[in-house]
Amino acid sequence: MTSSTIPTRGAGAPSDAHLADLSENLGAEEKLRSGIQSIEVGFRLLEVLTAERRAMMLRDLALAAGMNAAKAHRYLVSFLRLGVVAQDPVTGRYELGGFALQMGLARLARVDGVKLARIALTQLRDQIDQTVGIAVWGNQGPTVVHWMESSHPAKASLKLGDVMPLLSSATGLIFSAYLPRSKTDAMLDEALRDARKQHRSDLPQTAEALEATLNEVRVHQAARVEGMLLPTIHAFAMPVFDSVGDLALCLIALGHEGLFDIAWGGEVDRPLRECATRLSYELGYSPQERDA
Repeated sequence: MTSSTIPTRGAGAPSDAHLADLSENLGAEEKLRSGIQSIEVGFRLLEVLTAERRAMMLRDLALAAGMNAAKAHRYLVSFLRLGVVAQDPVTGRYELGGFALQMGLARLARVDGVKLARIALTQLRDQIDQTVGIAVWGNQGPTVVHWMESSHPAKASLKLGDVMPLLSSATGLIFSAYLPRSKTDAMLDEALRDARKQHRSDLPQTAEALEATLNEVRVHQAARVEGMLLPTIHAFAMPVFDSVGDLALCLIALGHEGLFDIAWGGEVDRPLRECATRLSYELGYSPQERDA
């Protein structure tokens, strides 16, 4: 082969230097997408401190985070410098630091529970294909503030702004079970009187029966009704708690008998409960707050 037949790079072809730069940039982008593993490893220590209610010794903290004490100590030194972790000078125990508190407070100041719930319910509605909604406590009681219909809408005469009854709706039972009685006593007394007047054997009519019903809601951490408010319409309701363990809002799912799984742990209960748990976490709630 003569020199005239040796293939040459075309005029528009990239140079070797350009190809090297391109390869380097692609490598950098890949590193960005993959993240920084050491940060993720160190974060396990912060997760443990967040879940633990007391300050921890190094050995216990390292064990809970799944790493040896020497490795954990190196991360903790950096976290101490940043104020993410604090150490008791007497006992040597570790706790979350002042900067961790500031981050948490900043998050809580910016979070909007109803906005987060609206976003979460879009995915939930598509997952379970049931009508879903959000209720908050208003001046007149549990009030529907958001509603999303399924592909087979429940023929329920509910609309935004509707106030749900305390005893005959899953939503009402959630607020009755978890709100302070100072907010609900008068309304509950009236609801009990109405139940007695209407001879509603499916509803509690005495204070003792009411407390038993509400205790059942608390045991399940959810409420359900079968055709109680509207014939052939079943419903679940789940509580969402805020950072101090108070009821922030209620998630609702309802549908027609035969198309709606009303079983505990079923196809509606489980994903709705998971959604409520995630939202409570986003609002800063820890189950330990309510158990304490």
